[in-house]
Amino acid sequence: MTDLDHGIDQGARVPLRLPTATATFTIGIAGYLGVNLSPYMITALQSALGTDVLTASWIVTGALLATAITGLAIAPLCAGPRRLLVARVGLVLAILGFGAAALIAVPGVVVAGLLLGGVGAGGAVAASGAAIAAFTNPDRVAGFNGLANRAIVTVILAVIPLIGLAPIDVFGALALFSAVSLLVSGWLPAAPVLAPQAGAAVAEAMPVEVPETSAIPAIKARAAASARPTRLATIAGFVLLATFALWAVSEDSLWAMAGVMGAEQAALTPEGLGLALSGATAGGLVGSILLMIIGNRLGRAVPLVVLLVLGGVLKIVEGFVADPTMFIVVFIAWNTIYAIAFMYFVSTSAALDVEGRWSGPLLAVYLVGSALTPVIGAALVEVFGFQGFTVVLGIASFVLAVPAAFAAHVSTLHEKAERAGAALAASTATPAATDADEVLA
Repeated sequence: MTDLDHGIDQGARVPLRLPTATATFTIGIAGYLGVNLSPYMITALQSALGTDVLTASWIVTGALLATAITGLAIAPLCAGPRRLLVARVGLVLAILGFGAAALIAVPGVVVAGLLLGGVGAGGAVAASGAAIAAFTNPDRVAGFNGLANRAIVTVILAVIPLIGLAPIDVFGALALFSAVSLLVSGWLPAAPVLAPQAGAAVAEAMPVEVPETSAIPAIKARAAASARPTRLATIAGFVLLATFALWAVSEDSLWAMAGVMGAEQAALTPEGLGLALSGATAGGLVGSILLMIIGNRLGRAVPLVVLLVLGGVLKIVEGFVADPTMFIVVFIAWNTIYAIAFMYFVSTSAALDVEGRWSGPLLAVYLVGSALTPVIGAALVEVFGFQGFTVVLGIASFVLAVPAAFAAHVSTLHEKAERAGAALAASTATPAATDADEVLA
């Protein structure tokens, strides 16, 4: 059965506009904000509960896993007409959960509030991820998304410490941003529904019988072109999710261990670490702008392979650098490559299915892979040492470049078929309408 049999218009992708972009990107940031604020959340928990770092870390990890599991479980609903409902319910839960943790200084309420907020954030992550697939030119949209995400998160990360790291400040910021996202959620692009042309054709065909001239063969050709890559796209989607989860582990393990490794191996000071982290954010912004400019001109498979291989090389080099300045330079270069590769993964998932079947769960899958990376990174360092640790991470990138290239290539094929179907439908719309007018006359 083809997409046409379900009444899905393969030309249903829409251009990126300010209202839809605002809703999609803001809701996505709300869903992922807990990940970015996790160091502040740990500090706030220590203040609220009087607990140690390890206990606070496990509570935050629990909230992040709640986001990941919820995002994975709810993602199928976001590929259909319930996308907006999922986003709004998730944001309401996030407001209630994080708001309770911010305002009620009772240990049980704080922990339960964070877990509830994590569940709500999962709905926001899935809905916004699926919505990204609704736009034309997924590569450029992924670049805009990365730019908006890093720019806004950078400001939030800078402002919150100036206000304070008490529960009301940190958890309140999470609740407030979720509330802002809820206000703009009405602009979230919907999943494709019955094609308007199909409905009109049925309505007009009832009084008269339009001759089968150019319209029907073209529609059949369009359906065939859209349906051919469907099974392959499904395989590529599962491959992409598995690859992305493993890649998340390999990347975030280095991020988690950067401070310890820099201090012990390269005598990196806390000020140097701060420079490395802020420089990494700036590198991500530059990468986002580059992807916005390039769009899909280079395809996806070749850039993704080059980025993963180059990222693997930089990870290995990081393990052998003893100079603090070089450590910072290599770290920023690696994170810039990471940011661009991340956006190519997002655009690949969006191109595989216009309804968001793969872009919906993608970010939740990443959270599953990255939630336990501090533990995984520490275990690998203990077994292999810093140099062996980075070599293992580098080899992982080399190996994962193969399935990533497969998924990216299939996404390009699927997108081309989708465009061909849309072009055929557009080219036959006018002749079919003319035939109908002649019969009515």
